[in-house]
Amino acid sequence: MTADTASTDLVMVRVEDRGTDGHVGYVTANNPTKRNTLGIPGKRAIASAFKKLSEDDSLRVVVLTGAGDKSFIAGADIAEMRDLTPEQAEEEHTLTHVANSAIRMCPVPVIARINGYCFGLGMELAASCDMRVAADHAKFGMPEVRVGIPSGMEAVLLPRIIGWGKTSELVFTGDHMDAQEAYRCGFIEKLVPSVDLNQAVEKWITSIFAGGPRAIRLQKALMRDWERMSVTDAIRQGIRACVEARRTDEPKRLMEAFLERKQK
Repeated sequence: MTADTASTDLVMVRVEDRGTDGHVGYVTANNPTKRNTLGIPGKRAIASAFKKLSEDDSLRVVVLTGAGDKSFIAGADIAEMRDLTPEQAEEEHTLTHVANSAIRMCPVPVIARINGYCFGLGMELAASCDMRVAADHAKFGMPEVRVGIPSGMEAVLLPRIIGWGKTSELVFTGDHMDAQEAYRCGFIEKLVPSVDLNQAVEKWITSIFAGGPRAIRLQKALMRDWERMSVTDAIRQGIRACVEARRTDEPKRLMEAFLERKQK
């Protein structure tokens, strides 16, 4: 098992080579003295990291997390945002979308490993991931209205995950919710003690590796299609994706292996 590492001051990227299974990417927000908040340079670094990882044909899964054990990503840099002109604000908020879009367009599943504070931008980045697991001390919230701006950009994903009512509560009040409430409302799929966070992530990685690499990539693309298509069009797209899977021998190989296991 080998790993390649690339870092900026605010974002660390590591690629772990797991032999024939493929590569696992790890992207870590690295600003622990400020709870891993990310300003404009950090947003650019997140976008760059995911775009670069997406070029790796051996990539199987990516894990997004924050440095340390207290914070995932506690939002954007308020000190940086305070004096922005409207024109500068457009650039800053557009970069929020660019960072989130790079995660959503990554061709493989992205796991949010939420190890603490997950506010504002952090909650948007987590919502852009495909799967979310959190430590039981994590806190969540969308506090933008308390600093004079609405929750925008990928906050639009929240009603699809937690429903309109819970989204309204978060974005209108700016109140926080604990990890237990985040689990109850469906924002996170797994809730574990902090000492078990890595084990929970690894269990998901193992399950993803059990699937066909090409099938997983087709499934990721199909899920993005489901978001924008009518039910009828999405079904047709699903048929096309299943046919496309047959253009390699991956389905035949995995089905034969399944049938052999059944016979034992």
